[in-house]
Amino acid sequence: MASNTITIQLGNKTFFLDRAKAEEAFEAKRVINGRQTMFFNILPLKYQWAYDLYKKMKANHWEPEDIPMQRDCEQWRDSSITDIERWIIKMGIGYFSAAEGIVGDNILHVIRELVTAPELKLILGRHAHEENIHADSLVYMISSLGINPHECEAMFDDIPTIKKKTDFVVSNSRALRRDLDMSLTENKQALAKNIFLFGQCMEGTQFYGLFGMVLALYRQNKFRGIGEMFRYTLRDESNHIELLRNLLMDLVQENPDVWTPEFRQELRQTMAEAVRLEKEFIQDCLPIAAIGLTKEEFLTYIDYIGDRRLEGCGLEPLNPPIVNPLPWLAEMMDIRKEQNFFEGRVTEYQKASALTAVSDDEL
Repeated sequence: MASNTITIQLGNKTFFLDRAKAEEAFEAKRVINGRQTMFFNILPLKYQWAYDLYKKMKANHWEPEDIPMQRDCEQWRDSSITDIERWIIKMGIGYFSAAEGIVGDNILHVIRELVTAPELKLILGRHAHEENIHADSLVYMISSLGINPHECEAMFDDIPTIKKKTDFVVSNSRALRRDLDMSLTENKQALAKNIFLFGQCMEGTQFYGLFGMVLALYRQNKFRGIGEMFRYTLRDESNHIELLRNLLMDLVQENPDVWTPEFRQELRQTMAEAVRLEKEFIQDCLPIAAIGLTKEEFLTYIDYIGDRRLEGCGLEPLNPPIVNPLPWLAEMMDIRKEQNFFEGRVTEYQKASALTAVSDDEL
């Protein structure tokens, strides 16, 4: 039988390391209700996927100021740009300028507060950091185009479809900011629903309508700088969706009392509400046919993407099988190398050791 003590002799000093104690600490790692410690002991890793994804996210780091906005500014003032195209950009900047902060705040002050495994806290910290970058990119867009920031802020109060989407997630996040007994099934389910709501419904579904509209303009060589930033943001979001999906699945695996038929149906109803609110919002963003696409294509896309998120979590889709009406969005995700606007040289935003394209399965 192997000894539970590791002995290390260095000169006249002897150190004894308790193998069993270390193994017990590893076994005590949990998504929730795990070993609580003041020390950030990531090793030994229990959730390898989290550390691997953290490294991938770190390799994807980008800065808004690296993307030129001169041509966007010229187009913003150009008479060839239609009012509906400017409206799409304003809606995109106005909504995301606060929505990214809402996500980051929930990651830090709800999910990360309740999660106990250090490697999970590590990747959640990176997630929140990327939300800061996204918020910073929107400040950069607003200041570059000369848009009144108060106009963007007012959208959250004065455009009903934005307010409804915001209330949908904020009310859930606010309800969890209290001491919770995480031994109770109802509280575990409350956290699981929050993770699903922010990962699969908000970032995974409700962000994609505007992503598609802005990138449709990008395909037409309109607002290329803004389009580049949205492409990098979209790549980040695909990692966030994977992070929170994996977190939900591990939480359920460790706490099977969470995954009741009633709770699974509740999550499906939550997605149905998210899709309904997003469809209303899309009709405000695209009140008339424009940018070479119809409103109906975007509405169908939201049904498609919502069902993909449900299936990714092992839940039944809401609709019969739907063919992706916007397959070109997958192409927008492959941004391993981009052409510098001024020098014509290749700019690497991803380290060579971590080059990975996002597949259509992740859209």
